[in-house]
Amino acid sequence: MDKLIIATRGSQLAMWQAEYVKSELQKRFPKMEIVFEIVTATGDKILDKPLALIGGKGLFTKEIEEIMLAGRAHLAVHSLKDVPTELPEGLKLAAITKRDDIRDVFLSHRYENIEALPQGAVVGTTSLRRQMQLKSIRPDLQIKNLRGNVNTRLRKLAEGEYDAIILAYVGMKRLGLLESVPYHDPISDDVMIPPSGQASLGIEIIDDPEVEAIAKTLNDPDSALAAKIERDFVARLEGSCQVPIAVNAKPSEKSVLARAMVGLPDGTEILKEILEVPRSEAENVGIELADIMIENGAKELLARAEAMAFKEERCERF
Repeated sequence: MDKLIIATRGSQLAMWQAEYVKSELQKRFPKMEIVFEIVTATGDKILDKPLALIGGKGLFTKEIEEIMLAGRAHLAVHSLKDVPTELPEGLKLAAITKRDDIRDVFLSHRYENIEALPQGAVVGTTSLRRQMQLKSIRPDLQIKNLRGNVNTRLRKLAEGEYDAIILAYVGMKRLGLLESVPYHDPISDDVMIPPSGQASLGIEIIDDPEVEAIAKTLNDPDSALAAKIERDFVARLEGSCQVPIAVNAKPSEKSVLARAMVGLPDGTEILKEILEVPRSEAENVGIELADIMIENGAKELLARAEAMAFKEERCERF
């Protein structure tokens, strides 16, 4: 293949991700020309409305997928947590890159960490998952919606609109922005379980054997296994960004540890489960974990959570 076209959003973080994938592919295919097709997604265009009102799934992938299906790009680079569990016919998720740091990060200009926040402090987040877990440990906190690109969010924090905000650690690290905030405290994933796919890139491709062979050179087996487990869990629960779902799988040489949490956005009711299985038996552990939680009332709890969330929707972004 002489020329590969990568479709990507034009945000600072999306471009970092696309450049990273381009550089990795150029190491493997030095004679291949690689170019970008920049796409503006629906989720990037509409910043003044709750995302639930403009559609819950594919807000950051739909336009990219349309470009690919129209024959204008071969491959797309996504933050894996943005990729819906069901893909359009003609496209497939061909590779998962090696997972980076999965933690969220606490950011503030005045307070060192969550524990140091005063009573009633205002915390900004776009994520119901983060809100659920924050409220479960600090029910006094006021959660305020946070939209915009990374720099916009950091500017709002610096201007005092929030006492603190929570973002994905990996995005701040990749953009070299951690040192721009006086207090940046990574939150243990034992305290705040991440969402499905956090800190991995998903390589989506057109259904073409040659493109698939190229993309698969980027695949990391451990990260791919973790992604399958997490995405199976979300799919089984029929979860979307309108409900608080946290799930993380950690493969090791001999076993896989899977943890999950669902609940109400205000943190008053939470279901949490942990499964550890031999690696040889891990293929369907995401489904098994979801079925255990469904038996314990997860779907009913998530239906209530969605009703609450629709009033003030927050979707997992950055």
